[in-house]
Formats: sequence, C-alpha cells, structure tokens
Amino acid sequence: MRQRRVKNEKEKVLSYSGILVTEPETYKGRWQHFFNNDSEIHIEIGSGKGKFITSLAENNPGINYIAIEPIGSILLRVLEKAEAKNLPNIACAWKFADDICEYIGENEISRIYLNFSDPWPKARHAKRRLTHRNFLQAYKHILKPKGIIQLKTDNIDLFNFSLEEFKVCGFQLEDITNDLHQENAENITTEYEEKFMNWGMKINYCKAILI
Repeated sequence: MRQRRVKNEKEKVLSYSGILVTEPETYKGRWQHFFNNDSEIHIEIGSGKGKFITSLAENNPGINYIAIEPIGSILLRVLEKAEAKNLPNIACAWKFADDICEYIGENEISRIYLNFSDPWPKARHAKRRLTHRNFLQAYKHILKPKGIIQLKTDNIDLFNFSLEEFKVCGFQLEDITNDLHQENAENITTEYEEKFMNWGMKINYCKAILI
C-alpha cells in the first residue's frame, strides 16, 4: 500500500532536529562523535514506522542505532516514536541505501537490519533488491570484521535470492529458518510483521556474518 503524503512533510521531519541528522555526510567515519560515546553502532535500512528500531534502542541503551529511511512520511513515524520514548541512542537519516558509503565510513557498523524490504519481484529489477550483491559490497565496506546482517522477509523468493547473494559475497550464513516465530519467541517484531503474523504467514530469517 502506498504511503500517503503528509501535509507539510518536510517541515515536520526537519522539526526533529535533535534526532534527525540533516547532513549525515558530515559524520562519515565519526558517528560515535554524534552519539558522544564509543558504543557499537547498528543500522536499520528501511525503518518503516519505527517500532523495531525504537524497541531495540529502548531495550539496549548501550548500543547506538541509526534508522535509514528515504520516505519522509514514513520517517516521520520513526521520529515521533523516538522522541516519545526520549531515546538518546538513536539517530535518523533521511537517505537512500544506494549511497550509504557516502555517509557511513569503512568498518563503522557492527550490525545491519533488513526487515521486509521491497522484494522487487521482476527479474529486471533484481539490482534494486537490498540484498543484491551491489548492495552487499557496500555493506561489506561499512561493516566491521565479523559484522552481521540480519534479514527478515515474508517473501520466499527474495529470501532464497538473498541466501545465494550472501554466499557469493563471502558471508557465512547462520540461523536460517522459514518460520522465525516458531523458533524465536524473543524476536522483536515490526508493524508489517505483526500484520503478517495475524494473517498466518511465516517469516523467513537468516543471519549473515562477514568473514
């Protein structure tokens, strides 16, 4: 479903100046300066309405989180949740993943979350998938050694495609499952995920470790 555009969207997003990083390129290689600590940094690419990453930030105050979301009307929901919870360990970037190496430095990130990314089902759109090898090479640049990518998706074709791309790009796969909720009761859900669960759909999950 297409997200409705919010009236005065830009002004509303920019009003969250304490959480939104308006020029993330200035923190490339120095995101710990933004958070004013030396804790590890995790990012979620495509943060949706923010339930997942704000829950992680709330539950893990010793970890810093960056929510990356290109659609302003959706990012606004993340910003609202982060402010309501008064989370000092979360930042938001109004950016696309395509140019992630322009605003995140080499070996700067410990973990990447990809939750219910657009599957781009047509073969001619494969390069747009966030687990295509072109994206994975960029992730390898910003991940620390032994850094982790966690993938969740309801789309089995995207999942199988992703498993092969991870292998091609030299990631070690762990915890592969086609029914995450049957195996991991402690899983933090996204808004989409809860909807899929209510529909009885199974969630595919894997962890890819940079070796």
